[in-house]
Amino acid sequence: MNHIVLGYDGSDFSVQALDWALDEAELRKLPLTVSHAWQWPYGEAHVEAKAHLRKAAEHVLWHGADCARSSSSGLHVETDLYEGPAAQRLVELSSHAALVVVGSRGLSALPRVVVGSVAGYVAAHADCPVIVVRGPGPLPAATHLGPVVVAGTEPDASVLEFAFGEAALRQVPVSAPVDVTKWADRHPEVRVQTEAARDQATLVVVGRKRAEWFGTAEFLAQHSPCPVAVVPGG
Repeated sequence: MNHIVLGYDGSDFSVQALDWALDEAELRKLPLTVSHAWQWPYGEAHVEAKAHLRKAAEHVLWHGADCARSSSSGLHVETDLYEGPAAQRLVELSSHAALVVVGSRGLSALPRVVVGSVAGYVAAHADCPVIVVRGPGPLPAATHLGPVVVAGTEPDASVLEFAFGEAALRQVPVSAPVDVTKWADRHPEVRVQTEAARDQATLVVVGRKRAEWFGTAEFLAQHSPCPVAVVPGG
């Protein structure tokens, strides 16, 4: 759990996710791994044609890594080029990551096994928390950040700990539907406020049990007006 992983494909959605991943890496003082997956979609391929596709994938990955390096101050950025499904690679990388960040659209979709998108598949299967960056336009400016909002009626300890950790990093309040005295005592720098609307949030945090996906987590990952953190639980 020593790096932040970003799924990047050059789309506007993944560029927005890049901004969020940079914040996470800088705030947590962790290196960033920019991952791009590619695969030949037409069955058998001539070596030369496949080489051209790989070259294009290398360019996309280089562009993402270059943007990350030029937009940060001294952040260590690594690259990961993978031949195969993007969702599969991001789930693999999640086993040794502190966090995976993906855009809500743009990465090539898998068959609709779970929710029909790379972001949804990764959020449903990753071993670490996944932030699905959603919402139109640029991410909110630092002077207009809302609270970290905890979703669900019975969030478990991992959800609350992640929410308070994010709030502490971003210096924003936490809004939760349950008593959070225990976590507030652990994080005295984080203000707890009454329940806030999700459209006012900087980030919504929701839990996902390993044996379950359909429900609140899936709905928010697809429809939330702001980024969503999906935290695996027991």
